[in-house]
Amino acid sequence: MAEKIIMMAQQRRGAPAIPAILEAPTGLLSDQLARPLHDLRISVTDRCNFRCVYCMPKAVFDNDYQYLPHTSLLSFEEITRLAKTFIAHGVEKIRLTGGEPLLRKNLERLIGMLAELKTIDGKPLDLTLTTNASLLARKAQSLKDAGLQRVTVSLDALDNATFQRMNDVDFSVDDVLKGIDVAHQVGLGPIKINMVVKGGMNDDQILPMARHFRNTPFILRFIEYMDVGASNGWKMDEVIPSAEVVRRIQAEMALEPVAANYAGETAARWRYVDNDGAGAGAGEIGLISSVTQAFCANCSRARLSTEGKLYTCLFATSGHDLRALLREGRSDEEISTVLAHLWRARGDRYSELRTNNTDGLPRSANKVEMSYIGG
Repeated sequence: MAEKIIMMAQQRRGAPAIPAILEAPTGLLSDQLARPLHDLRISVTDRCNFRCVYCMPKAVFDNDYQYLPHTSLLSFEEITRLAKTFIAHGVEKIRLTGGEPLLRKNLERLIGMLAELKTIDGKPLDLTLTTNASLLARKAQSLKDAGLQRVTVSLDALDNATFQRMNDVDFSVDDVLKGIDVAHQVGLGPIKINMVVKGGMNDDQILPMARHFRNTPFILRFIEYMDVGASNGWKMDEVIPSAEVVRRIQAEMALEPVAANYAGETAARWRYVDNDGAGAGAGEIGLISSVTQAFCANCSRARLSTEGKLYTCLFATSGHDLRALLREGRSDEEISTVLAHLWRARGDRYSELRTNNTDGLPRSANKVEMSYIGG
C-alpha cells in the first residue's frame, strides 16, 4: 500500500529556498528554452469516479487506495492566491483538472473567485475545465453562472462496451453525450471532446467518433496514448500515431489542415471538407501527438497539483512545494520570486527525448501520475 501512496504524493522535501534578492513580476517570464509561462493547469482533487486504463487503472487505484486527506488539498483561497502570482508572470489561461474536478465540493465558488481575476493586460482569463462529464448535465448551469467559459470532455468511444472497457466502470456513453449537450445549451463552449486512442482497445472507434462529431459545433481531438506516470503499463506498440488516425479518417472523409489558433497550441488542427470541396461548416478535429510529434519546444504550461506542488512537465518525477510557502506565511513577493526562479530553470523536454530515442530513454518508476496533476 505504501508504494501506491508514494506514486501519487511523493514525500515532501520542504519549501523551495527563497532567493536573497526579491523581484517584481514583469509578465515576461521565460525558461531556458525561451518558452513563456502562459498556461496553468490546476488539479483540484485526486479523486475520480472512473478508472480509465491509461490514467487510474483499478490494479493500482483499488478500493483500498488512500486518497489525500482534505487538509492536504489547497483551499480555494490558496489556489486563488497562487493563481494571481502565476497571472502576474504572464498566465492567461487556467484549466481546472483532477482527478475528476466536478467531485470537488463547492467547485463553483472557486470558479467564481478565479473568474474575477484579470490578465496583466486587464483582459478576462481563459477559464476552462476538463471533465469526464459524469456530473456535467447536473452542474453545467451552475458552472456557467459561476464564470466558467468552456469545458473539455473525455470520451474514448461511442460503443458502450468499448467505452466501459476504457473507463472500467458502469457508466454509459449516452450520459456523457447528454452532459455535452446540456453544457452546449448553457453556453459552455466551444466544447472539445478528447479521445485517448489505445491500440487494440478502442482504435476501432476512430471512424465512429469522427462520423458522430462531424457537422457539429464540437471539436473532436484524438490523443496519442502517452507514458504518463508509472501505473498504466504503457507500451509503444499500443500507440496509434496521429498520422494513422488521419489516414483512417481520410479514407472515408476528406480533411485539410488548418493553421494553429496560437503559438504553442497542443493540437494540430484539421477540418472536414464538404462534398462540394468547401472547407467551412463541417467542423474540425485535432491531433495531439506528444509521442510521435513532440511539441515540447512550444510548451508554455505549468501544472499545480492537488496539494500545491508545481510541476513544470507532465512527465516530471518531482515537484516544487508551493503549499509550504503559503502555510509558512511567506509574502506574495517571496512566492512570486520563487516561481520566477523555478520557471527560468526549466529545461524539460521529455517528449522530444522520448520521440527521438523511444527505446533508449530510461523508464522512471517515479513519474507523477496524471490523476495527481491533470492531463
